[in-house]
Amino acid sequence: MTNPIIFFPIFALIKPLKLSTMKKVIATTKAPGAIGPYSQAIEANGMIFISGQLPINPATGEMPEGVSAQTEQSMKNLEAILNEAGCTFDNVVKSVCYLADMSYFGEMNTVYGKYFKGDYPARAAFAVKELPKKALVEIEMIAAK
Repeated sequence: MTNPIIFFPIFALIKPLKLSTMKKVIATTKAPGAIGPYSQAIEANGMIFISGQLPINPATGEMPEGVSAQTEQSMKNLEAILNEAGCTFDNVVKSVCYLADMSYFGEMNTVYGKYFKGDYPARAAFAVKELPKKALVEIEMIAAK
């Protein structure tokens, strides 16, 4: 008579991870504060998920005029949040650029490109019907530590 093989699922020994212990809110006063039920950014499992950043100057609450100036301010806001999370633009793996009109793509792209050295992140860019506060551009990012 042969011995029966008993299968024991190894995953039964692994303690389940709880998202609440792996999730950390990232916030800085060097970027505009969240104005609704969301965070500036969330860190989870070594990834930083940054909410869309409008081109609002956090010191004045003002929004500059023009696509280039607005892209510059959105990128500065993103940089402040990345820095708060211990990252730089070198850590960015994905971004999404929302534009009030696709005719703004060239101007936005020129400013956006100045913030990266070499290996660019994956990116999507598209026009939406309207952005909050009548902004011309809004950018969100995902970074990896």
